Amino acid sequence: MKRADQKLYLRLLHFVRPYWRVFALAIVSMIVLALCNPALAALLKYITAGVFLSEDQALVLPVIASLLAIYAVASAASYVSGLALNWVANKAIMDLRLSMFTRLLAFPSRYYDQHTAGGLIAKFSFDVTQIKEASTNVILVLIKDSTIIIGLLAWMLYIDRLMTAVALLSAPVIMLALLIIRRRLRRMSRRLQESMGEIHHVLDEVIKGQRIVKAYGGEQQEAQRFQGIINANRRFNMKFAAASLASSPVVQMLAALAFAITIYIAAQKSAAGTLGVDDFVSFVAAVAMILSPLKRLVRINEHLQKGLAACESVFGLLDEPVEADTGEQKLEAAGGRIEIQGLSYQYHQDKQPVLKVIDLNIRAGESIALVGASGSGKTTLANLIPRFYAYRQGRILLDGVDIRELALPSLRRNIALVSQDIVLFHDSIRNNIAYGNRADAGEEEVLAAARAAHALEFIAALPAGLDTVLGERGAPLSGGQRQRIALARALLKKAPILILDEATSALDAESERHIQQALEAVRRERTCIIIAHRLSTIESADRIVVLEAGEIIEMGTHRELLKNHAAYARLYAGNAF
Repeated sequence: MKRADQKLYLRLLHFVRPYWRVFALAIVSMIVLALCNPALAALLKYITAGVFLSEDQALVLPVIASLLAIYAVASAASYVSGLALNWVANKAIMDLRLSMFTRLLAFPSRYYDQHTAGGLIAKFSFDVTQIKEASTNVILVLIKDSTIIIGLLAWMLYIDRLMTAVALLSAPVIMLALLIIRRRLRRMSRRLQESMGEIHHVLDEVIKGQRIVKAYGGEQQEAQRFQGIINANRRFNMKFAAASLASSPVVQMLAALAFAITIYIAAQKSAAGTLGVDDFVSFVAAVAMILSPLKRLVRINEHLQKGLAACESVFGLLDEPVEADTGEQKLEAAGGRIEIQGLSYQYHQDKQPVLKVIDLNIRAGESIALVGASGSGKTTLANLIPRFYAYRQGRILLDGVDIRELALPSLRRNIALVSQDIVLFHDSIRNNIAYGNRADAGEEEVLAAARAAHALEFIAALPAGLDTVLGERGAPLSGGQRQRIALARALLKKAPILILDEATSALDAESERHIQQALEAVRRERTCIIIAHRLSTIESADRIVVLEAGEIIEMGTHRELLKNHAAYARLYAGNAF
């Protein structure tokens, strides 16, 4: 095994370390099970010599008792080793998945922009399963079958050294063939995992976008795309199988050749009177017994390469850098004053800046509306305030403190967010409102937040009320109802800063009127940053900031900007926010 492969496997075993006692029990049981094989081969010598050649009837019952005892011990050891090994493997995989999930939660937003949901899900399902199967099989074969082979070889050496040496001649040739096959197996394993990620990705897209697929008649197009991906997966599976299956015929042919030479030598020794029938029967039985564990030991490379390729993928995720949090200051309750000084930002170094030298001061309790054409930088600016993305040029100050000097949990505890892309979890409405830092909120607080968001009326009409469990992405609620639940969650947080990114876009006119009334009360207590297309939301803001190509080109109240007859007036006239 290469040094890099050893490091991967040792790192995997790190997850086994907490359960070393049960793991040790599995190993001891496997060794006991393995030693039953040479014991059985040795017993055959005495059965042949005593029962059949000497015809000693007194030996029949002891031999039968010994035979049953060996199989009883083997059966018990097999059960204990298998159960213990699976227990350890499942516990280790559970810990590995938890480590992956914890790491996933700590990644910056940029990581999610660069990776598909399907590819990440495949790491948790397919790759981790490959690790479990590989680790279980590899440990079982390495310990049990290696012990069987060593025990049988020791017995064979005891019977005749020359015949044993001949039987071992095929080993170097087998190892050479396996080294050649190993590289192809690893390469095909990587491609298999990549293709599984693609399958998950397409399934995720089609399931989430099934209405668009149907509305635009994209069924045939998606079927062809999926067929291409699963056909690539099939080809990689076949290439892996071809390389894997090639090892068995090589082993079998070499073993058969060695066995034929062994029989020839045994015949010569028997004719010379230096090898008895009982020794020959026991030796042949040992050779026959050694073939199965030898085949499994040969095929361990298949499982090992799958597991190591999966380890590369999983540990690659665990080694990804987490969201940088260099801030040390804590801010329990911010006043809400935000100062943006010379802020510029670009998503990729080789692309044009999305924001260009933004200077903006927002007073505590002030409502600011960001307007502009699509791509003008409104959402990017809003995303930089909670530090969803790390900026390099300029500063954002909260109550006079650079937000990069604030610990991330402390900063985000002071910010509530409601976006157009509503995220509701497969949980009760109560738990969707009382979420995260406010998970311990009482009944009255949850009801007050739902009432303020004008969500209580439709919640009360549901059979289970607040305890109604929502489906994926908030089904079966309407878009407007989902947004009101999200708004209630933001209101319950009672953060001094509230960011509303198209938060009223999915509301009907009546619901929007109620929400506007709620927001009027909320704004008196919070600093609000609003991105909206609805004129009613924009008009009531204290100030309106007009962005174009990442720059602030106008700023003022609704009336002031209309009097200027410039960019805002044109946008307003065409309702093109």
